[in-house]
Amino acid sequence: MATQKARGVIFIHSAPRALCPHLEWAVGRALGRAVSFDWADQPVLSGSRRSEFYWEGAAGTGSALATAIRGWEHLRFEVTEDPTPRSDGGRWLHTPGLGIHYAQTDTAGNVVIGEDRIRYAMEIAGGDAFELQRELDVALGAAWDEELEPFRHASDDAPVVWLHKVG
Repeated sequence: MATQKARGVIFIHSAPRALCPHLEWAVGRALGRAVSFDWADQPVLSGSRRSEFYWEGAAGTGSALATAIRGWEHLRFEVTEDPTPRSDGGRWLHTPGLGIHYAQTDTAGNVVIGEDRIRYAMEIAGGDAFELQRELDVALGAAWDEELEPFRHASDDAPVVWLHKVG
């Protein structure tokens, strides 16, 4: 049986300049070929760079890519793997403060929460709607999305205004 091909995207949302060549090397090693990213300045975090890289490989490559780049300090990234007829899709999110979060995705890119995780959330919540919402937010990776959102949209086309003092 032939290996199922998968594809996805690596979004490096912010990386220190000195780390950029190391990320290319790590991704290339996981893919089994040399890669070169098109780096741009990350306006949200002075001195950092951002890049997007589209990849193709065997099913499960998304996990290998996330593993290859997850240990570095000050790195924010996402790795996606589209589902195939024989494998689920996935999304790996990483921030320096939160670490890594994995979620299964469907063909439309929506996060899929499994039955056991929902049952666990209901058990922990014990009838408390706010606690259930908190548990489901954890399962969905809401904290990771919240932290990464400004980095996703911080480009020349989508300026971000940072408020340093509020109230």
